[in-house]
Amino acid sequence: MRILITGGSGTIGKAFIREFPEHTYYNVSRNEKFLTDLMREHPKTKSYIGNIEDEGFLMRVFNSVKPDVVIHAAAMKHINIAEENPIQTCQSNVIGSINVINASIMNDVPITIGISTDKACSSESVYGNTKALMEKCFMEANTTKNRFALTRFANVAHSNGSVLPFWLNCKKNNESIKITDPEMNRLIFSKSDAANLIKKAIDKCESGDGGFVCSYKMKSVNMMEVAKTIAYEGYVSKIEIVGKRPGEKVNEDLISQKETPFTYVHGDMIYIYNQENLDMNTLTEGYSSENAEKMTEEEIKDLIWNTK
Repeated sequence: MRILITGGSGTIGKAFIREFPEHTYYNVSRNEKFLTDLMREHPKTKSYIGNIEDEGFLMRVFNSVKPDVVIHAAAMKHINIAEENPIQTCQSNVIGSINVINASIMNDVPITIGISTDKACSSESVYGNTKALMEKCFMEANTTKNRFALTRFANVAHSNGSVLPFWLNCKKNNESIKITDPEMNRLIFSKSDAANLIKKAIDKCESGDGGFVCSYKMKSVNMMEVAKTIAYEGYVSKIEIVGKRPGEKVNEDLISQKETPFTYVHGDMIYIYNQENLDMNTLTEGYSSENAEKMTEEEIKDLIWNTK
């Protein structure tokens, strides 16, 4: 299978390639450092250096590659940066996503999977709002000829720029561990879980479905507990509370209450459709970091030290 990944040199792209090495991969990226790392780790992956905001560039790449599947992972992802740069965030996350949609349709790509986030649900941030728009665009674009679907991620443990590697580096350098709010809870899962969620979305589209957002029933963790676990390992590090950043929430919704009538639950998987689900298994309440099952102390330690 020929799989093209936008932002393929980032955490999610590399995790997917690592998890499913049997396919032929193509990467679209503009980060030269990440590209170099990808080339060393996965030398068979062909990369195209460019920007998803450039529709002409995307059209040329899609026409050249003729992918069976597109995974759209390229985005501006950091909440605080997005709050300070709303125009550029819209250009990347909304216009760039529309360019991917158009390139997939014009080049008859059978399956296109967008990577979304729990920040798109009940959003109070620029980043979340742009991802919510991306979800709606992908859902609208779905047809029987060109299947579009999305995966809605929570926090991916040890991803580029995320809090776990930052805190571990602070610990290593004997610096204080900074946390924005001790009450903050987050849904977190591994890179491998993220890659497998994308694969499940692809498989569902291959079976003839499309026009859905899918996610896992993942566990929640209190970020202060994570900070303490790192701080108290070996010598004791100081924990510093710095206050919430613009756009941050104490709890994140993965599925909002208003989305519950549109959900279909199958095992640990949750699917959201455009049509109300009248006769299948649905969620009875929204799913969030507040009401999700909490990680145990051992699971927190495993998340920090063993999940890579």
